[in-house]
Amino acid sequence: MREVPDFPQPGVVFRDLTPVLADPDALRAVVDALQDKIDDSTQVIAAIESRGFLLGAALGYGWRYGLVPLRKPGKLPVVADSVSYDLEYGTASLELPADAVQPGQRVVVVDDVLATGGTAEAACKLVERAGGIVTGVSVVIEIAALDGRSRLAGYEVSALLAV
Repeated sequence: MREVPDFPQPGVVFRDLTPVLADPDALRAVVDALQDKIDDSTQVIAAIESRGFLLGAALGYGWRYGLVPLRKPGKLPVVADSVSYDLEYGTASLELPADAVQPGQRVVVVDDVLATGGTAEAACKLVERAGGIVTGVSVVIEIAALDGRSRLAGYEVSALLAV
């Protein structure tokens, strides 16, 4: 992992997984470790844009999960729902594609980093408002000092590394 200071704005330290993703053995180790934390009843990965897509696609292919991309506004042709939330450096929104999560489906939310918890919380809301059941939130890195886990009370949260 590489730390990039002052990105995307001054005072923020960006945790960049590109070196891990570029190394085939490291990528395999991370995806396998994420899979080990996913509830056995899970059917679908809700992957958060954009690095969550990379991890979610590998998990979906390797373990036969469906994949639902949770996108930034303006990227989907048909939107089922949208949730806005606060970031450590502003606000953002996530959108759920229409007909992507079916009522009763068991869904894990996957992303690269858990920071303030706003993005993961928004993802859980989108899944639940579509009738899905969140089986957990699984990330590679948790920035513990930002206490994002507290916004996810009631969800099983797993992180491979806390920094």
